[in-house]
Amino acid sequence: MKKSVLLVVLSLLASSSVWAATTEKLIQTRTHWNNQPIQALHIEQPQVSMLRITIPVGEKLPMHKHPILNVGYLTKGEFTVVSESGDKLVLKPGDPIVELVNTWHYGESTGTEDAEIVVTYVGEQDADLSELKQ
Repeated sequence: MKKSVLLVVLSLLASSSVWAATTEKLIQTRTHWNNQPIQALHIEQPQVSMLRITIPVGEKLPMHKHPILNVGYLTKGEFTVVSESGDKLVLKPGDPIVELVNTWHYGESTGTEDAEIVVTYVGEQDADLSELKQ
């Protein structure tokens, strides 16, 4: 009897508006931001790194590429990403990005305040997160 009452109470709680948590899907994709497909990941010793990167207004990052998959979320400012072939993506606060892998590109803080992006990298343990173009 006690078990039945507990199940009924839990069921009522779960169906009511007691829970304030919400979920918003920011992105679900099989491609990078330039519509190129994401390649299969073959990781033997996985490592996840998460960085908060702040780019001052007007700063242009050097041409670089990422050897591992990474996704980001712009928290403030405006940030423009340009691939070596000329593809361009402008991010505003709240915009997600699935970054390019093994493709040369640069980013630039193009807004009126510093751009801040939180980026999560997934790859082999101790893998470089980016490589600068010489």
